[in-house]
Amino acid sequence: MDKSIIYYPIKLSFASAWRTYLGGKLIRGLHGEKNSQDDHFPEEWIMSVVSARNAGREHIRDEGMSYVVGEDKFTLKELVEAYPKDVLGKSHFDKYASSMGVLIKLIDSSERLSIQVHPDKEKARMYFDSDFGKTECWHILGGREINGEKPCIYMGFKAGITKDRWKQVFDEQDIEGMLDCLYKFEVKEGDTFLIKGGMPHAIGAGCFLTEIQEPTDYTLRTERSTPSGLKIDDFMVHQGIGFEKMLDCFNYEGMTDYEAEKLRIKPEIIEKTPDYTEYKIISYDDTPCFKMHKVTVSGEYTIKSDGVYKGVYVLEGAGKFICDDKAFDISKAEQYMIPASCKDVVVKNTTDKDIVLLLCNGPEV
Repeated sequence: MDKSIIYYPIKLSFASAWRTYLGGKLIRGLHGEKNSQDDHFPEEWIMSVVSARNAGREHIRDEGMSYVVGEDKFTLKELVEAYPKDVLGKSHFDKYASSMGVLIKLIDSSERLSIQVHPDKEKARMYFDSDFGKTECWHILGGREINGEKPCIYMGFKAGITKDRWKQVFDEQDIEGMLDCLYKFEVKEGDTFLIKGGMPHAIGAGCFLTEIQEPTDYTLRTERSTPSGLKIDDFMVHQGIGFEKMLDCFNYEGMTDYEAEKLRIKPEIIEKTPDYTEYKIISYDDTPCFKMHKVTVSGEYTIKSDGVYKGVYVLEGAGKFICDDKAFDISKAEQYMIPASCKDVVVKNTTDKDIVLLLCNGPEV
């Protein structure tokens, strides 16, 4: 492992993980695959040091983890563990040690995901001995109609839903009853939603989005089979903690219609110049767990060094990263980590089409 790589942008491999639901066609299309089909690999994991939790696939080593692209084969996790202060930044290391504190994904669903919840920090410590729960944010990149239905999501309990009512529909596997307990939102490109740990939710069929989240894969499900008919193992339902504790992980505070609509966050322009436009997607004002911006670059844009690491995903376009004395070609559907020890990185567009970047940060330090 050559330590010199930590002073420049680090290109990462495509990483995916098996999931219970179907999708992924649009992700593979983003990577240039023609005639791609939906299957059980509907997600691309970005800057990942997290292994997927899938019953029956424990033998698959490092599923979902990012590898550093280069002559030597090693994971991003191994790099972080070797040089945590240099890669993550001293301020981050002092607060979170060698944990990156974040995971980013692209998700393309061709069927509705099973209704689920993720633990908040308190329940994650109590039931999983983890310092991180799984608060997450969805930013809609696009989508497609499936069987005539427009992309939608479900999230949050309606007013008046009790734990006893939720247990009843779970015990009866009354799926329509479960969905009726939640708010439904039709979504379009640019919509953003913050889903805090404890909030029930489900991504609907046809959604293409990026998700930034706390770095765990604790997914508690209330459906024993997926909409396409795949039976879900009990472990995959309760993640080993049992059904009673699973039901305890839900936040049963219901919302009014007005409160529910406030869950939709609108992107804000941070800065607009002839060379680029930078948008806030989610910020530390919304949650201390992570931050994400989107930048469209027609000329040049500088990713400034500030002593903490960053993740970059190229959604559109092509150009170069220029850092110190080196230049790197970048193109659509590539992902990078910018180590804390890296100097400023200039993004230079070399085509007549805008580069579109997602810039992601871990927890607030």
